[in-house]
Amino acid sequence: MPASRSVVIGVDSSTQSTKAAAVDADTGELLAVGRAPHTVTGTSGARESDPGEWWTALVTAVRSAVRDAGVPAASVTGIAVAGQQHGLVTLGPGGRPLRPALLWNDTRSAPQAAALAARLGGPEAWTARTGSVPVASMTAAKWQWLREHEPERAAAATGVRLPHDHLTERLSGTAVTDPGDASGTCWYGTATGAYDPEVLDLVGLDPALLPAVAPTGATRVGTLAPAAAEALGLPRTVAVAAGTGDNMAAAVGLGLGGAGLLDHPVVSLGTSGTVFAATRARPTAPGLAGFAATDGGGTYLPLGCTLNCALAVDRFAALLGLDREDAVPGAGVVVLPYLDGERTPDLPHASGLVTGLRHGTDPRAVLGAAYEGAAFTVLRALDELLAACGLDPAAPDVRDRPLRLIGGGARGRVWTDTVRRLSGRPLVVPAADELVALGAAALAAGATTGSDPVALVGTWGTGTGRTLPPLPRDGETWDRIAGVLTAATPTLLADGARGTGPGTERT
Repeated sequence: MPASRSVVIGVDSSTQSTKAAAVDADTGELLAVGRAPHTVTGTSGARESDPGEWWTALVTAVRSAVRDAGVPAASVTGIAVAGQQHGLVTLGPGGRPLRPALLWNDTRSAPQAAALAARLGGPEAWTARTGSVPVASMTAAKWQWLREHEPERAAAATGVRLPHDHLTERLSGTAVTDPGDASGTCWYGTATGAYDPEVLDLVGLDPALLPAVAPTGATRVGTLAPAAAEALGLPRTVAVAAGTGDNMAAAVGLGLGGAGLLDHPVVSLGTSGTVFAATRARPTAPGLAGFAATDGGGTYLPLGCTLNCALAVDRFAALLGLDREDAVPGAGVVVLPYLDGERTPDLPHASGLVTGLRHGTDPRAVLGAAYEGAAFTVLRALDELLAACGLDPAAPDVRDRPLRLIGGGARGRVWTDTVRRLSGRPLVVPAADELVALGAAALAAGATTGSDPVALVGTWGTGTGRTLPPLPRDGETWDRIAGVLTAATPTLLADGARGTGPGTERT
């Protein structure tokens, strides 16, 4: 590829790893992907990572992507980061983290979330202001936890960032975020497009500690800082975009947004499970996170998120000594794979639950039931998502609208069959891999050219793929799982059922 061609770098900094995609900005061709792992530590609800490791992984992954793409460093014109949402990064002198970051799936802040949700007029008032009700995953709850449990660190903070904010600041030297990722904090008002001063006062957070909010994730916020350019081996002229959260970047990578597809649902099967859509309707449903989209212009991204998805199912496969694809339908077994507590439904202290076992139960059916329980938990938010988009979930044209299936699970046969069977809907499985990184690359291209990233992705075609016809909906399995969840919630899955002695955790 000649040096005159423009190459952009999209970085996907997720819970477990960093992936950096080198992409031809003109065609969307994925030239190479560099990878580097992260370490997650913690037990009993704690989940933390060292932000310094994120930066090291980003440098490793970007250098690898540029090398494997076989392009000169001078070809790289832009870079953007899409990061795991909600994490709390507290900075001290010199912009160095004061402690490991609290990650989105750290559930220790559940009591603080419940207390916050009861303030400011209750859940309905929170959704009207911020789009979301505080739960343990939200950044405001994590900040409140830090204030209560480590007050000296909270008092010493000179900056408060989300994971992608922190990495963008290290790239550019600019403290900036975007509306999409900011809307996952519960201190950003989706109704006003700015930080909510009353919420900040409630959680004792000085707005001077927060980054500025760029108009979109594709906004050019500067070029590479000298130290970043040296670490990456790239020219200082490389444009840095504001970047966004991983779900917002995936939406861009699929062509969802104001200049693309609106009101088309997506199911993502990864460490977490999510269902989301881009829409013009501002969502105010308590069961959903009412995020802003990153492309601006009054576009929103309502989203239902679960904590336990592919990773939890893989854990069941390991416990059973089975390959992840060696599963059959549950046949009367119900598994609620809530190994990390659960966010949707809001059961932060839950643990895994298995019921319906018999002497003759096939272990493969137990694994199949784990798939069913994880898929059910994601899909039960679908009707609420569609309603939040202003659609009637029962209308034939809405009921038959295909689900776009993405994430690691979209490549698995059992995952695909389970989603088709429980939803009764056709699926579109995009051919492109690394949609989060591709979405980030589109933001980087937008920062270099001023183009709309969603419109650009439409020309790249990264959201297109094969269509799978629907399977008959398995209402019997759906109703069985729903019945177990309803019956178990007050006695087995709620806070008061945790117990304190040996044998009280359910796996």
